[in-house]
Amino acid sequence: MKRLILSALLFTSICHAQVSSLPVKQPTTIASDQNYSPKLAYQIYFNDYITLRKNRPADLIFIGDSITEQWRWGAGSSVWKKHFEERAIDFGLGSDKTQHTIWRLENIDLSAFTPQVAIILIGTNNVQDTPEEIANGVKAVIAATQKKFNGIKIVLLSILPNARATEKMAATNTLLAPLDDQRNIYYLDLAAQLPPVGDNWKGMSKDKLHLSVEGYEIWTSALEPLLSTIMNQK
Repeated sequence: MKRLILSALLFTSICHAQVSSLPVKQPTTIASDQNYSPKLAYQIYFNDYITLRKNRPADLIFIGDSITEQWRWGAGSSVWKKHFEERAIDFGLGSDKTQHTIWRLENIDLSAFTPQVAIILIGTNNVQDTPEEIANGVKAVIAATQKKFNGIKIVLLSILPNARATEKMAATNTLLAPLDDQRNIYYLDLAAQLPPVGDNWKGMSKDKLHLSVEGYEIWTSALEPLLSTIMNQK
């Protein structure tokens, strides 16, 4: 009997340890530094970029994850240099979820910039969350952006198709589209311009997550007329 009790206690202890070691799901709307503070390379990378960018005007800020980040050094670099280099800040960071972007907006000093329009594409990395949770996280990113830059206009992009959670992101987009009020927030359905092609999507890279050069060109072509409309309304 004593051995049975000890075995039961040991089993319970092991199970508890296994449960405790599981990652805790983070709320999509609450700022989290877990994609930034532990990574010294990210901190150096952003500090250097912001320092170099301070003395140049920026009417636009692109906010998001690696899809946004790769405007500068990835497949989008040639398109970025042609269309946005002289008038925009790239505030994208690989692996960001909505809660991580909120933290960066709240904690990274961007006081040297006064962008008029923020282009937001975020949520694709929140694959463990429900569409409702992702949409709420995106809304929180918008709120953090508006708090950071008084009077800024928002261009909110639909989350793009991807091989990990296309249906979930499409469901999220149905919750985001109604945020468009044609005054402070403008919804741009970029996902609709990336239709299926074989086992991938038009404008997507081979990893079925990030954009190809064509994808960034499609993004630019869809965005420019909307930016022109927004800027002329000011």
